[in-house]
Order: sequence, then C-alpha cells, then structure tokens
Amino acid sequence: MTQEESTESEKPTKSNLIVLDMAGTTVADGGLVERAFERAAEHLGVEPGSADHAAKLQYVRDTMGESKISVFRHLFGTEELARRANSAFEEAYGGLVEGGLVAPLPGARETIEELRADGRTVVLTTGFARVTQDAILDALGWRDLADLTLCPADAGGRGRPFPDMVLAAFLRTGAVADVRHTVVAGDTAYDMLSGSRAGAGIVAGVLTGAHDRAALTANGATHVLASIAGLPALLAQESGA
Repeated sequence: MTQEESTESEKPTKSNLIVLDMAGTTVADGGLVERAFERAAEHLGVEPGSADHAAKLQYVRDTMGESKISVFRHLFGTEELARRANSAFEEAYGGLVEGGLVAPLPGARETIEELRADGRTVVLTTGFARVTQDAILDALGWRDLADLTLCPADAGGRGRPFPDMVLAAFLRTGAVADVRHTVVAGDTAYDMLSGSRAGAGIVAGVLTGAHDRAALTANGATHVLASIAGLPALLAQESGA
C-alpha cells in the first residue's frame, strides 16, 4: 500500500445510510398505540379495568418498537387470536390516524430533507403493518419524503429487536458498502437492539418517545439526542465536517 492509499483509507467514511424509526422518533402519535390496543383488546373480550387488561397494556408499553403482530402473539397465545387482535389494532390505529391525530415531531421533516440534500439515503421504518405505515405517511404528506419505507413484512416478517429491517435497508438501497457506515435512530430499546445487532456504526437514541436515556444506553445506543433534529449536527461532528 502506498502512502497515498494509506492516507485515503484512514479518512473518515461518510455515513450515507440513515435508518429512522417513525412513531416516537419522527412522528408524534399522542399515545395512539395504547388507545388502539385498548380497542383491540376489548374486541377480543379483555375487560377494560381488569387485572388482565392492565397487565397486557403494560406489556404493550414495555415492548414499544417491536413488531405489533409479535406483541399480540405473546399476549394472546395462538396465531388465530394474534391475527384477530392485530387486525383490530390496525383498524383502530388507522381510524385514529385518519382523524388527524398524528403529526411530525418538531424538526423531523426538515431533518430528513437536510440529510437527503447532503447526499444521504434515508429509510423510514416501523413496527406497524404496511397498511398502517401507509396511512401515517399519507396523513403527513410524507409519501415521497424518504428514499424508502420498510415495515416488518418487507424484511421477511421479523421486526425489531431483530436486525432485519436495518439489513433490508442496507441490501435494498446499496447506499453504503459496509453496514458499519449505517446510522440507526429511534426512541425505544428495541430500536437500539436492532441497530446494534445489525452492526450499524451509529445507533442514536432520541428522548421524544417511549424510553429514557438509561434504557436506550443499556440496549446499545452509541449516542443519545434530545430529538431527531440533532442528528445532522452529530453526523457532521462524526465526519469531521
């Protein structure tokens, strides 16, 4: 290796693939997950106010960020009941979204636009089904905001905390040659686990959603930001710009 080649190889490589969570990270949904779950649970005969209802709701809170069908499989035990619950949840959440109860988190749209203007590829991911993800994108006017959107079904069916959606973004976009040049950002412990298991070089937690700094750090966050609006400055700092 020549000195010129050695110097070139030591230059920082730009993190060109940015994988962002939606609800709690770029999208404010005002607790719609819990509201939609309560409707789904009632549909399956879980009595509101009961100990069973409280325990199930707490599990939903604890697993924010996980694929919703996986949550319902755990809560209801059989595939048939899980799919009934998931369908009821998706219908309820979609109705709440159509009622105008979602909004971009402050600076989210501008952050995504800035990242793309800087030549980076942005992928939006979710633990919701495609129909719900599309309803959110339509409600916000975000259909063309990101380069790609992914839900668990787009990555073989496994959502967070598995690394599959991050790796699907890596494979489908071809934006970087090394997964270590991928950035993952989210508001939950499961987002952090997914990013770290995928081998992303930067796994950034944000404090606008479900989990606090301690939970994010304990599950693999390399950085913790007040909000997604701080991501461009972090990347500029990391690249020495």
